Amino acid sequence: MEEKKLKNRWLIALSAIGIHISIGSVYAYSVMTNPVKEVFGVEGGDIKWAFKIAILLLGLSAAFLGKWVEKVGPRVSGTTAGLFYGFGILGSGLAVQLGMINLFYLFYGVIGGIGLGLGYITPVSTLVKWFPDRRGLATGMAIMGFGFAALIFGPVMAKLFETVGVATTFYILGAIYMALILSSARYIERPPQGYLPEGYNPGVGAEAKADMANIDANEALKTSRFYYIWIMMFINISCGIAVIAAASPMMQEKLNYTPLEAAGIVGLIGVFNGLGRLMWSTLSDYLGRANTFIIFFVFQILAFYFLPKLGVGMELVFLIVLFTVITMYGGGFATLPAFLGDLFGTKQLGAIHGMVLAAWALAGVVGPTIYDVVKEKTGSLDTTLMIFSGLFVIALVVSILMKLQVSKAQKEQKFKLASA
Repeated sequence: MEEKKLKNRWLIALSAIGIHISIGSVYAYSVMTNPVKEVFGVEGGDIKWAFKIAILLLGLSAAFLGKWVEKVGPRVSGTTAGLFYGFGILGSGLAVQLGMINLFYLFYGVIGGIGLGLGYITPVSTLVKWFPDRRGLATGMAIMGFGFAALIFGPVMAKLFETVGVATTFYILGAIYMALILSSARYIERPPQGYLPEGYNPGVGAEAKADMANIDANEALKTSRFYYIWIMMFINISCGIAVIAAASPMMQEKLNYTPLEAAGIVGLIGVFNGLGRLMWSTLSDYLGRANTFIIFFVFQILAFYFLPKLGVGMELVFLIVLFTVITMYGGGFATLPAFLGDLFGTKQLGAIHGMVLAAWALAGVVGPTIYDVVKEKTGSLDTTLMIFSGLFVIALVVSILMKLQVSKAQKEQKFKLASA
């Protein structure tokens, strides 16, 4: 019997990027807010509900369908993601054509949101298995695609809205996304059992780090390290989303920027969000995952404390600090799957990743709400950001506890190997 030819792992990574670039177009939602609200004759806030529902369903479907993704494999789950997300966008076009906003919530928010969650976690555990030697780089490449998607599809959407109308734009985008995800899903598959890349021996070299365990999702829930990483991600996402949501008014208040100047900087936030995903996840292969998160939290404690104190005359420092925070927001997402692989192995990585992403669904509501409520009550940006700085102190303590647990587990493994 002829041996099946091994697929190219870099093309597997490219397929993962294809899926993430498609679903990441959700970050260009602001481009469609005005054209869609004019069709329905409602306020922008009413249209934003479809986006909130989509992000909520992303987190929930990732959490609850993670085990199913592991069971059926990336080809089936990727195909399902393509159908859900594609039909969600196509159905949004139908809702626009019929003038039915509730149908828009259903298609874009619920159906599209389920496609988002499935598409987000589908490639990740597969990539970790194909790249045991470069976990951070591999997951960073895919998740960078999610971060950069708005830069690619935002201008495309704007042009299509102008030239072919709102409903037709959704039909065209839905067809593009579905074709891209389905074709990517056809190539992606798990590596053979026990696969190791050529020249890589996990038992040799200083950079070789054995996983702390290889357990399923139910067992992961019984460990303290699952809750450590959940809290770390929840705080990093809550604070990052709050800053992204408030970036424009913050720059207008502190740097005296015009709304147009602030909007230009907001566009750059997307670039640093995407770059941070690849940069930090790749660095984590060398720094260690726990150390990378400790760096995130130490920097952001200081950043959120001093940022409101930087005003006109300190413009460059303000922007450097802001952009660095954004790289760490994106970097947290990209480093997460590789960290989970280190902590729990690859047995049910997709399911465990999905459960941690429930933090995203919650943080998307909590972060901006804390910002709005505190800013409204106190009228002070300094007080508001100081509260986030305090949250990062909690995250730092948790990340140090995680570091101690990882170090202890690695010492125990070395002792077992030496005794064997």
